Amino acid sequence: MDDREAVARAYAAVVNGRRSIRGYKREAVPRALLRDVLALAMRSPSSLNTQPWNFYVVTGDPLERIRAENTRRNLERIPSTREFRGMENYEGVHRDRQVGIAKQLFGAMGIARDDRPKRTDWVLRGFRQFDAPACIVVTYDKVLVGSDIAPFDCGAVATAIVNAAWSKGLGCVINSQGIMHSEVVRREAGIADDQTIMICIAIGWPDGDFPANAVVSTRKTVDEAATFVGFEA
Repeated sequence: MDDREAVARAYAAVVNGRRSIRGYKREAVPRALLRDVLALAMRSPSSLNTQPWNFYVVTGDPLERIRAENTRRNLERIPSTREFRGMENYEGVHRDRQVGIAKQLFGAMGIARDDRPKRTDWVLRGFRQFDAPACIVVTYDKVLVGSDIAPFDCGAVATAIVNAAWSKGLGCVINSQGIMHSEVVRREAGIADDQTIMICIAIGWPDGDFPANAVVSTRKTVDEAATFVGFEA
């Protein structure tokens, strides 16, 4: 096997093996390892090499305060103040996919459709960033707000982060619930005023005994997603 084939196989193993991790060991993640993950991820492509991204890596008491306040506000039905807009209500095939992964996760966790306490607890886990020992808050320079390219680049670097983490034995889940109340995240993480909070990524050592961690989401096929133009066959 030549070097290129070895690299291709290693890359495929990371991409095909990676799963969203929603249950973590309590063990802390060393700062140096998180730096290594970011260093790899920051090789991600960006438009005109603008590299709009910044990262606030949070653990310990500040993360616990974010979790507690995020959960409290959710339970009190305080409206979200998320800075980067999401899609509130999916319809059609997008809604079908959303429901599909929920069914996979609830099935793995043994959560019945009519079991409201367990379903609520699952939602709150998301607002607690799934109790991961650390999280990475991805931000981008506020001067770029209004451009679709900056968040596009941040999406690319987020993908690179979860793959880099997986290659080092860590697990992640990209999690918008964890930054629903952006002013809380901004205060506790010390996020600069010139940054827009885009998303957070829970990160830690996967708990092999947590059933949802075995879930592999179903994906569209290449034939469903791609149109090839100009090819002879």
